[in-house]
Amino acid sequence: MFLIKPFITDKSYKGEKYNFYTFSVNRNYNKIQIKKEIEKLFGFSVKNIRTMIYPRKDKSKYTKKGFIYGKTNKIKKIIVQFYENQKIDIFNKKEI
Repeated sequence: MFLIKPFITDKSYKGEKYNFYTFSVNRNYNKIQIKKEIEKLFGFSVKNIRTMIYPRKDKSKYTKKGFIYGKTNKIKKIIVQFYENQKIDIFNKKEI
């Protein structure tokens, strides 16, 4: 599976008016493969792609059995910019 999920944050919501959309993708894809998959999935031409890889983080929590230690997974995040007049309704906004 190529696209994992969209990032829904305040910053990504503000970037939508400039045709920027943020997604989490499989780490094995490079920019060329991501561009082809995005164009095939949404049917829009891609203007720009930015990628970033977030490292693993240590996580711990205290339970009845004591401390539990673990790590999160690595995440590859992309910011895709489409050309003008090409919008995706990720946030399910109702226009009035």
